[in-house]
Amino acid sequence: MGKGDMCRKRPCRICRQWFMPNPKQKDRQMTCGDPKCQREWHRKKCEEWNRKNADYFKTIYLSKKILAATPTADPPRSMQLNCRLKSGLPLSYVQDVIDIQHLVIIEYFGQLLFRRFQEALKTQLIVITKESRRLPP
Repeated sequence: MGKGDMCRKRPCRICRQWFMPNPKQKDRQMTCGDPKCQREWHRKKCEEWNRKNADYFKTIYLSKKILAATPTADPPRSMQLNCRLKSGLPLSYVQDVIDIQHLVIIEYFGQLLFRRFQEALKTQLIVITKESRRLPP
């Protein structure tokens, strides 16, 4: 690629206005330099990254929670888990039966199932309300 190629105008990926790229940026400059375009480009790229790496933050969350629940050298067996789901189970009894790390993973699965169940209920409610509007009064 010659020097003439770097100084050619190109369209902004956001506003579609033609601009002259900064020679220091070479082929990396995608927007015209307007702060609104730069913010929008950054937002789009972050959204794309989050879509590709959906499990990144879930993995970090779960590993931190398991690490926090890992018992020390001589822990008291009564170490309590802060459970966000109120299942009604006696957690102290369950914790005596299974290891606390397993309890953290089970709680995490419970949260995921609960969220998916809520999403399914919302979509079902939308379908029901759409169908009920079509029926005669």
